[in-house]
Amino acid sequence: MFKRKIEKELLNWKNNLSFNRKAFILKGLRQVGKTYIVSKFAKENYENVAYINFKLDPNKKECFKEAGNVDSLILNISSKMKDVHFIPNKTVLIFDEIQECSAARASIKSFMEDGRFDIIATGSLLGIKGYNKKYSGGVSVGYEHTVYMKSMDFEEFLWAKGINEDVIDYLKKCFKNREKISDSVHSSLMRMFREYICVGGMPSVVKVFLKTSDMNQVRDEQRDILEGYKDDFAKHLDENENEVVDVELLAKINRVFDSIPSQLSKENKKFMISKIDKKSSIEKYEAAIQWLVDYGLIEVCYNLVIPEQPLEGNKISNIFKLYMRDTGLLVSMLDEEAAGEILLNDLGIYKGAIYENIVSDAFLKNNKKLYYFSKESGLEIDFITTYQREVTLIEVKARNGNAKSSKEVLSNKERYPDVNRLIMLKDCNIGEKDNILSIPYYLTFLL
Repeated sequence: MFKRKIEKELLNWKNNLSFNRKAFILKGLRQVGKTYIVSKFAKENYENVAYINFKLDPNKKECFKEAGNVDSLILNISSKMKDVHFIPNKTVLIFDEIQECSAARASIKSFMEDGRFDIIATGSLLGIKGYNKKYSGGVSVGYEHTVYMKSMDFEEFLWAKGINEDVIDYLKKCFKNREKISDSVHSSLMRMFREYICVGGMPSVVKVFLKTSDMNQVRDEQRDILEGYKDDFAKHLDENENEVVDVELLAKINRVFDSIPSQLSKENKKFMISKIDKKSSIEKYEAAIQWLVDYGLIEVCYNLVIPEQPLEGNKISNIFKLYMRDTGLLVSMLDEEAAGEILLNDLGIYKGAIYENIVSDAFLKNNKKLYYFSKESGLEIDFITTYQREVTLIEVKARNGNAKSSKEVLSNKERYPDVNRLIMLKDCNIGEKDNILSIPYYLTFLL
C-alpha cells in the first residue's frame, strides 16, 4: 500500500542471514502496518510463504505442541496448511501475533539452528512484560533480531502523497547547507505538515485521507483505531493461554490515557496524578503508565536535573510529561473542530500541546529518548536532545517567541557548560545566527 522505511531493514536482515542466523522480530503498535509490510516483503523475496496468525487462527497453536524438532514442526504445519511447500532456503514462516503462542516463540531457536527456513515474527503485544504467563523461558538470546515499527513519519507521509523524491532531496540539501527554502516550497510543506498533524501516520488513516480528503472520515477511522486499542488495555494470557483482563489495572490505564489531552493543554505540561485521582500517588499509577508505554501508545518525557551528558543519567524519574506516539490520534481525542482549526493554523488552547507532541513523535521515530528541562524558577525548555553529539536545547514555538529560557541557559556557561546550541522549531524558514538554528517544523524528521 505505502512505501515504508522498515523494508530496508528487512532486506538488510535477509542479506545477512548467511552468516548471522536470526529470526526477524517486528514489534509495534497495532495498525502501524506490520502484517502488510512483512507479507509484502515475503512475497517479493521468497518462493514459499507460510503465514500463521495466532490471534485469528488459535487452532494453529496445536502445530507446536510436543514438537521435538524442526522436521516434526514442518510436518504438523504442512498438515494444516495444504498449499504451503517447505523448500529449504526458499521458504519463510511468518508468525503473526506470536505473543499468543509461547510454543511458537520457543521454536525459533530450533528453526535458526536447523538453518533451512527463515522466520519473521510480529507482535502488537510483544512489548508487554508478562503478557503470556505460560511462556517463562524468555526469548532465545542470540537467535532474534528485534526491530520496532512505528507509524509513518513525515517523510513517509510525503511519499504516500506522491511528492517527488527530488523535492525531499532539495529539503535535505537546504537543511544540510543551512540555505533558505524557496517560499513556494515552504508554503506547500507547511500546509502538508498541518495535514500530517491532523492525519498522523497510521496507514489506514492516511489511506482514508488520500482517498476522500474528508477529515470527518479521517477522525472516524482514528477513533475506531483507539477503540480497538482500548479493547487491548490490561489484557494478558493466563497459564493456559486464555485471555483475561486485570480489572484494577484497566481502570488506571483508562484514567491515565483519557487525561493526556487535558494534561498537555496545561501551561505546565508536567503529568499530575492529582488531575485524575486526588487521593492517590504517582507510584500507584506506575504500572498503568508503563503498560501504555510498553504497548507503544504513549511515551514518557523526563525532566532533567541538569542538561548535560549523560542525559539518561540526569533524568528525574518521577517528574515527567506524557506524549502520544501518533499526533493524529491525539487530535482525534480533542474537540470535533480541532482538525479544521489546525488546518487553518488556529489551535486555541491546544497550540503548544499539538506542536510539542508532533516534535516528540518525530524524535521517537528517530529513536531519540525524550527529555526536557524545567525549574521552579519558571525556566523551562521544551526538549533536550543530542544533535551532532552535542547537548542541544529544542524550543517548539506554536507562535513566534524569543526563547527566553534557552537564551538564559546558553548565556550561563558556568552553570551549564555542556550546552552550546539551540534549535528553534516554528513556522519559519531556515535561518542561523550565532549558536541558534531556526528551522520549520516539517524538518524535525532530519534532526
